[in-house]
Amino acid sequence: MMWSFFFFGLFIACTGNPASSSCSLKMSPSRVVVEFGGSFSANCTSLSNDTEGMGWESPYGGVDLTQDVTSLPFKIHSVPEWEIGPICYTNSRDGGQCTEVLPVTVYKMPDSVSLRQNSTTVKEGQQFAIQCDIVNVAPARNLSVLWHKGNKILNPETFDDSSPSPVSKSSVLTLTAHRDDDGAEIWCEAKLNLWPGEQGPTMMRSKSHRVTVLYPPTLTKPGNETLEMTVGENITLNCNAKGNPPPSYRWEFPKFSKEFHNKEVVIEPILTRTFELPGVYTCTAYSNQGTVTKYFNISEAPRSRTTFGVMVGVGVAVGVLLLIAGVYFVTPNGTFSFNKGGYQPGTPSGPV
Repeated sequence: MMWSFFFFGLFIACTGNPASSSCSLKMSPSRVVVEFGGSFSANCTSLSNDTEGMGWESPYGGVDLTQDVTSLPFKIHSVPEWEIGPICYTNSRDGGQCTEVLPVTVYKMPDSVSLRQNSTTVKEGQQFAIQCDIVNVAPARNLSVLWHKGNKILNPETFDDSSPSPVSKSSVLTLTAHRDDDGAEIWCEAKLNLWPGEQGPTMMRSKSHRVTVLYPPTLTKPGNETLEMTVGENITLNCNAKGNPPPSYRWEFPKFSKEFHNKEVVIEPILTRTFELPGVYTCTAYSNQGTVTKYFNISEAPRSRTTFGVMVGVGVAVGVLLLIAGVYFVTPNGTFSFNKGGYQPGTPSGPV
């Protein structure tokens, strides 16, 4: 059969009757995608009324010339090669011949898809690379690699490789570490673009790598703060910071305050307390990646004018009352009496 296929092709070349626009052949399906070792079937139909006979030429599963038919099936039970091109041909009554090649793509899914990375821990701003290895896949010209980072799909990579047989390919993703990537999962998928839409075998994906990004502390509420306090009032100082690794905290209090001597003990990011006196309170968030400092300037709040006015008013009222009492109840010799009109010096205080 192999020799007949060779001589058939030679015959077409010598007679000058290749497939042309005058040929009326229809393939069903118009193209075949089959896995290596798999089976497929197709049908060739002649749309001409002058067809005398037709056949299939192929080193695997060819069909001899069959007379008085306008449709002829072809089948291969197990595809043994990476390149096959079955040819349907028809002979017409006037001695002409038409041919058409059935396009067949033989594919193989990868043996494995895996990631390689030297380290999954990087510093913010540092470039790092992850490699996706796809082993024994065909055809490479239809292969694309999709990278995933969290819920984002990065641009796919394709390959310019005309080999129909299996090859191994690698795709390298280079990223610059950002704190938003801390904890993100990265993986790759291998896809053969041979079918429309979502048809075809499921994409093969690698295991996920979780990225750890180290970055210095950053205050969740940046900028220094100026606060006012009143006597006995609790004030909250917020020095909370985010970083990887999580930062430690150190507070420093104004000199001569009770808290000053405990500055190494107070390690919370948020302080709520009655502070002893006004001054500058300093918080430092630190880790092995960096340090950030925040200053809280606490001053005593001015007294309320309303309260001060009330106090002055009360004082004036008390003074007026005392003045009136002095006019009506104080005797000439400086003693105090509620019965000023009936009082005589040297006599009992009762009426005469």
